[in-house]
Amino acid sequence: MGRSRTANTGGIEAFCSDLDVEHTDVRILMLAWRMNAERQGYFTLEEWRRGLKALRADNLSKLKKALPELEKEVLRPQNFQDFYAYSFRYCLTEEKQKSIDIDVACELINLVLGFKFRPQVDSLVEYLKKQHEYKVVNMDQWMAILRFCNEINFPLLDNYDADLAWPILLDYFVEWMRGGQP
Repeated sequence: MGRSRTANTGGIEAFCSDLDVEHTDVRILMLAWRMNAERQGYFTLEEWRRGLKALRADNLSKLKKALPELEKEVLRPQNFQDFYAYSFRYCLTEEKQKSIDIDVACELINLVLGFKFRPQVDSLVEYLKKQHEYKVVNMDQWMAILRFCNEINFPLLDNYDADLAWPILLDYFVEWMRGGQP
């Protein structure tokens, strides 16, 4: 933690090494969610304490053992939506920033949804990388992607109704999936 009472990026990477987890592992994002960390790449002493208390872990060994339970907690439907929204907000690194770059969105979609919705994620990320209409993703679009993954029959897309309140981004994605070029 050092004198600043904040673990910075280097400290987080060292912590991940001690934990035997890559710093890009979704479980580190889950831990940040549990700590309610405000800044990407930094944990304050207060956030650290809050997270460890919630996990009932007062040492590295207990924290390693708590990670599988944290994963189960995050995957509960009532928690997953909160975690998913948090992951977007956590990537907003500038004051008053309201969207994330499409490349960052692709990485985050893969990280946060990939283990749960692999076929949808692979297709959506491929589409987002090929298309040229959108340079960023906003929170409304981000949340609609989760709703899409939860509600739409994939890959058939037979229950997708473009007349409903879907972002145009997803209308274009469905058109692309159906073989048309938006």
